[in-house]
Amino acid sequence: MVLAASKHDKGFNTVEYIASATVDLKFHEGDAPIDPMTRQAEILEELGMPRAIGMRHATPHFAHAFAGDGYSSGYYSYMWSEVMDADAFEAFEEAGGAFDEGIARKLEKFILSAGGSDEAEALYLNFRGRMPGVEALLRGRGFPVAA
Repeated sequence: MVLAASKHDKGFNTVEYIASATVDLKFHEGDAPIDPMTRQAEILEELGMPRAIGMRHATPHFAHAFAGDGYSSGYYSYMWSEVMDADAFEAFEEAGGAFDEGIARKLEKFILSAGGSDEAEALYLNFRGRMPGVEALLRGRGFPVAA
């Protein structure tokens, strides 16, 4: 019952987040929009955004995304880190559990202690043998995922 409850509202949460991330990305493609609210509405319409779900951070209060180039179009990275986290944890599950020593050693060697010693893609490939996919995140949120 508790585990099932942990998936409550995950669809809603995912859609509201993706809407904000997409608007952020689109706002940073080319010139700044003359009317940000009109452009936000256009982007949401292009997405087919359900009217019953609002953006997690709508343009008027999403100021940190526009505070300088250090964060421009970077909001998506929060979910990307969740994708990597879920995919990495799935390596443990595939090996039999969260305390698998072999996977823990690989995680330590190729991710935790490697720092910036190589490109992030190369480090992840060394750890997992492939790039992360969204499937583990979707499963964790209770979405059906094709095998």
